[in-house]
Amino acid sequence: MVTALADDSWWYDLGGVNAALVDDSGTLTLVDTGLPWHGNELIAGLSDAGYELRDLDRILLTHFDLDHVGGLSVFDGLDVTIYVGERDAPLVTGEQAPPLGNHKGAFQRLVSPLLDAPDNDVVPLADGDTVGSFTAYHTPGHTPGHVSYVSEDLSLGLLGDLVREDSGRFEPSPWLVSYETESVAGSIRDFAERAPGFEIAVPGHGVPFEEGGSAKLSKLAATL
Repeated sequence: MVTALADDSWWYDLGGVNAALVDDSGTLTLVDTGLPWHGNELIAGLSDAGYELRDLDRILLTHFDLDHVGGLSVFDGLDVTIYVGERDAPLVTGEQAPPLGNHKGAFQRLVSPLLDAPDNDVVPLADGDTVGSFTAYHTPGHTPGHVSYVSEDLSLGLLGDLVREDSGRFEPSPWLVSYETESVAGSIRDFAERAPGFEIAVPGHGVPFEEGGSAKLSKLAATL
Protein backbone atom coordinates (compact mmCIF):
# COMPACT_ATOMS: atom_id res chain seq x y z
CA MET A 1 0.00 0.00 0.00
CA VAL A 2 2.96 2.33 0.52
CA THR A 3 6.32 2.69 -1.21
CA ALA A 4 9.40 3.65 0.78
CA LEU A 5 11.12 6.81 -0.46
CA ALA A 6 13.68 6.82 2.36
CA ASP A 7 14.09 5.19 5.77
CA ASP A 8 11.64 7.71 7.25
CA SER A 9 9.22 8.52 4.44
CA TRP A 10 6.67 6.62 2.35
CA TRP A 11 4.49 7.37 -0.66
CA TYR A 12 0.83 6.43 -0.92
CA ASP A 13 -0.29 5.99 -4.53
CA LEU A 14 -4.05 6.29 -4.07
CA GLY A 15 -4.90 5.91 -7.74
CA GLY A 16 -4.30 9.30 -9.28
CA VAL A 17 -3.70 11.24 -6.08
CA ASN A 18 -0.84 11.00 -3.59
CA ALA A 19 -0.43 11.07 0.17
CA ALA A 20 2.74 10.63 2.20
CA LEU A 21 3.74 9.23 5.58
CA VAL A 22 6.75 10.64 7.41
CA ASP A 23 8.45 9.65 10.64
CA ASP A 24 9.64 13.11 11.66
CA SER A 25 12.09 12.26 14.44
CA GLY A 26 9.55 10.03 16.13
CA THR A 27 6.46 12.12 15.33
CA LEU A 28 4.42 10.18 12.79
CA THR A 29 2.98 12.55 10.20
CA LEU A 30 0.47 11.91 7.42
CA VAL A 31 0.46 14.38 4.53
CA ASP A 32 -2.92 14.71 2.79
CA THR A 33 -5.66 12.10 3.00
CA GLY A 34 -6.98 11.37 -0.47
CA LEU A 35 -10.66 10.95 -1.29
CA PRO A 36 -13.45 10.02 1.17
CA TRP A 37 -13.17 6.31 0.29
CA HIS A 38 -9.41 6.11 0.84
CA GLY A 39 -9.58 5.77 4.62
CA ASN A 40 -8.96 2.03 4.69
CA GLU A 41 -5.99 2.39 2.36
CA LEU A 42 -4.47 5.04 4.60
CA ILE A 43 -4.78 2.77 7.63
CA ALA A 44 -3.39 -0.21 5.72
CA GLY A 45 -0.42 1.89 4.65
CA LEU A 46 0.38 2.68 8.26
CA SER A 47 0.57 -1.03 8.94
CA ASP A 48 2.74 -1.68 5.87
CA ALA A 49 5.20 0.94 7.11
CA GLY A 50 5.36 -0.77 10.52
CA TYR A 51 2.96 1.45 12.50
CA GLU A 52 -0.51 1.32 13.98
CA LEU A 53 -3.30 3.85 13.73
CA ARG A 54 -2.69 4.88 17.34
CA ASP A 55 0.88 5.88 16.41
CA LEU A 56 -0.25 8.72 14.15
CA ASP A 57 0.45 12.12 15.71
CA ARG A 58 -0.47 14.75 13.14
CA ILE A 59 -1.76 15.45 9.65
CA LEU A 60 -0.33 18.09 7.36
CA LEU A 61 -2.72 19.24 4.63
CA THR A 62 -1.35 20.98 1.57
CA HIS A 63 -4.77 22.43 0.71
CA PHE A 64 -8.52 22.08 0.78
CA ASP A 65 -9.72 19.86 -2.06
CA LEU A 66 -11.92 16.77 -2.08
CA ASP A 67 -9.02 14.54 -3.15
CA HIS A 68 -6.68 15.81 -0.42
CA VAL A 69 -8.95 16.17 2.63
CA GLY A 70 -11.55 13.51 1.84
CA GLY A 71 -10.06 10.83 4.10
CA LEU A 72 -9.95 13.00 7.23
CA SER A 73 -13.09 11.45 8.71
CA VAL A 74 -11.32 8.14 9.38
CA PHE A 75 -9.24 9.95 12.02
CA ASP A 76 -12.18 11.47 13.91
CA GLY A 77 -11.94 10.79 17.63
CA LEU A 78 -8.18 10.28 17.57
CA ASP A 79 -5.67 12.57 19.24
CA VAL A 80 -4.35 13.76 15.89
CA THR A 81 -3.85 17.46 15.15
CA ILE A 82 -4.50 18.75 11.63
CA TYR A 83 -2.40 21.57 10.15
CA VAL A 84 -3.42 23.54 7.06
CA GLY A 85 -2.73 26.92 5.46
CA GLU A 86 -4.61 29.73 7.19
CA ARG A 87 -6.70 30.73 4.16
CA ASP A 88 -7.89 27.14 3.57
CA ALA A 89 -8.44 26.36 7.26
CA PRO A 90 -12.02 27.79 7.43
CA LEU A 91 -12.97 25.55 4.50
CA VAL A 92 -11.59 22.47 6.23
CA THR A 93 -13.47 23.27 9.46
CA GLY A 94 -16.67 24.13 7.60
CA GLU A 95 -16.74 27.69 8.95
CA GLN A 96 -16.73 29.03 5.39
CA ALA A 97 -18.00 27.72 2.07
CA PRO A 98 -15.94 27.90 -1.14
CA PRO A 99 -16.73 30.97 -3.27
CA LEU A 100 -19.18 30.56 -6.13
CA GLY A 101 -17.58 33.41 -8.09
CA ASN A 102 -14.55 31.32 -9.05
CA HIS A 103 -14.73 28.26 -11.32
CA LYS A 104 -12.64 26.16 -8.94
CA GLY A 105 -14.51 27.44 -5.89
CA ALA A 106 -17.84 26.60 -7.53
CA PHE A 107 -16.69 23.02 -8.08
CA GLN A 108 -15.51 22.78 -4.47
CA ARG A 109 -18.93 24.02 -3.34
CA LEU A 110 -20.63 21.41 -5.55
CA VAL A 111 -18.74 18.48 -3.99
CA SER A 112 -18.67 19.81 -0.42
CA PRO A 113 -21.62 17.59 0.66
CA LEU A 114 -19.21 14.66 0.30
CA LEU A 115 -17.04 16.07 3.10
CA ASP A 116 -17.55 16.21 6.86
CA ALA A 117 -15.76 18.76 9.02
CA PRO A 118 -13.17 16.96 11.18
CA ASP A 119 -13.61 16.58 14.94
CA ASN A 120 -9.86 17.07 15.44
CA ASP A 121 -8.09 20.28 16.33
CA VAL A 122 -7.29 22.25 13.17
CA VAL A 123 -4.29 24.60 13.36
CA PRO A 124 -3.94 27.30 10.66
CA LEU A 125 -0.44 27.92 9.34
CA ALA A 126 1.06 31.17 8.07
CA ASP A 127 3.97 31.41 5.67
CA GLY A 128 7.15 30.43 7.51
CA ASP A 129 5.47 28.59 10.37
CA THR A 130 7.14 25.35 11.44
CA VAL A 131 5.69 21.99 12.42
CA GLY A 132 8.39 19.67 13.66
CA SER A 133 11.17 19.77 11.07
CA PHE A 134 8.81 21.09 8.39
CA THR A 135 8.53 24.71 7.30
CA ALA A 136 5.27 25.80 5.67
CA TYR A 137 5.50 27.93 2.51
CA HIS A 138 2.38 29.76 1.37
CA THR A 139 2.07 28.81 -2.31
CA PRO A 140 -1.35 30.13 -3.41
CA GLY A 141 -2.94 29.74 -6.82
CA HIS A 142 -4.24 26.20 -6.91
CA THR A 143 -6.21 27.27 -3.82
CA PRO A 144 -5.91 30.54 -1.89
CA GLY A 145 -4.42 28.78 1.14
CA HIS A 146 -2.26 26.19 -0.58
CA VAL A 147 0.88 25.31 1.42
CA SER A 148 3.98 23.37 0.46
CA TYR A 149 6.22 21.89 3.15
CA VAL A 150 9.97 21.37 3.29
CA SER A 151 12.02 19.47 5.86
CA GLU A 152 15.71 20.29 5.53
CA ASP A 153 16.51 17.55 8.04
CA LEU A 154 14.85 14.93 5.84
CA SER A 155 15.68 16.60 2.49
CA LEU A 156 11.99 16.27 1.68
CA GLY A 157 9.61 18.58 -0.16
CA LEU A 158 5.84 18.00 -0.02
CA LEU A 159 4.48 20.03 -2.90
CA GLY A 160 0.76 19.26 -2.98
CA ASP A 161 -0.85 20.60 -6.15
CA LEU A 162 1.55 23.48 -6.67
CA VAL A 163 2.89 21.25 -9.45
CA ARG A 164 2.19 17.82 -10.86
CA GLU A 165 4.60 15.27 -12.27
CA ASP A 166 4.21 14.28 -15.92
CA SER A 167 6.67 12.20 -17.96
CA GLY A 168 9.52 12.78 -15.52
CA ARG A 169 9.14 16.55 -15.14
CA PHE A 170 7.10 19.01 -13.14
CA GLU A 171 4.25 21.01 -14.67
CA PRO A 172 2.26 23.85 -13.07
CA SER A 173 -1.21 23.20 -11.74
CA PRO A 174 -3.47 23.88 -14.77
CA TRP A 175 -6.25 26.48 -15.06
CA LEU A 176 -9.12 24.00 -14.87
CA VAL A 177 -8.28 22.95 -11.31
CA SER A 178 -6.77 26.20 -10.02
CA TYR A 179 -8.16 29.43 -8.66
CA GLU A 180 -5.55 31.61 -10.43
CA THR A 181 -2.90 30.30 -12.82
CA GLU A 182 -0.86 33.50 -12.61
CA SER A 183 -0.61 33.00 -8.87
CA VAL A 184 0.44 29.39 -9.44
CA ALA A 185 3.34 30.53 -11.61
CA GLY A 186 4.34 33.19 -9.10
CA SER A 187 4.22 30.70 -6.26
CA ILE A 188 6.44 28.24 -8.13
CA ARG A 189 9.04 30.94 -8.77
CA ASP A 190 8.86 32.23 -5.19
CA PHE A 191 9.03 28.77 -3.63
CA ALA A 192 11.94 27.71 -5.84
CA GLU A 193 13.83 30.83 -4.76
CA ARG A 194 13.07 30.75 -1.03
CA ALA A 195 12.93 27.09 -0.08
CA PRO A 196 16.10 25.20 0.81
CA GLY A 197 17.23 22.43 -1.50
CA PHE A 198 15.71 18.98 -1.11
CA GLU A 199 16.22 15.65 -2.83
CA ILE A 200 12.86 13.90 -2.37
CA ALA A 201 9.85 15.69 -3.87
CA VAL A 202 6.28 14.43 -3.50
CA PRO A 203 3.70 16.18 -5.70
CA GLY A 204 -0.02 15.73 -5.22
CA HIS A 205 -0.33 13.90 -8.55
CA GLY A 206 2.18 11.87 -10.52
CA VAL A 207 5.29 10.02 -9.41
CA PRO A 208 7.55 11.40 -6.65
CA PHE A 209 11.21 12.12 -7.30
CA GLU A 210 13.67 10.42 -4.98
CA GLU A 211 16.55 12.71 -5.91
CA GLY A 212 17.02 16.14 -7.43
CA GLY A 213 13.54 17.30 -6.45
CA SER A 214 14.27 20.98 -5.86
CA ALA A 215 16.48 21.14 -8.95
CA LYS A 216 13.60 19.90 -11.09
CA LEU A 217 11.33 22.52 -9.55
CA SER A 218 13.87 25.25 -10.22
CA LYS A 219 14.09 24.09 -13.83
CA LEU A 220 10.34 24.59 -14.20
CA ALA A 221 10.45 27.97 -12.40
CA ALA A 222 13.01 29.23 -14.91
CA THR A 223 10.50 28.71 -17.74
CA LEU A 224 7.65 30.67 -16.11
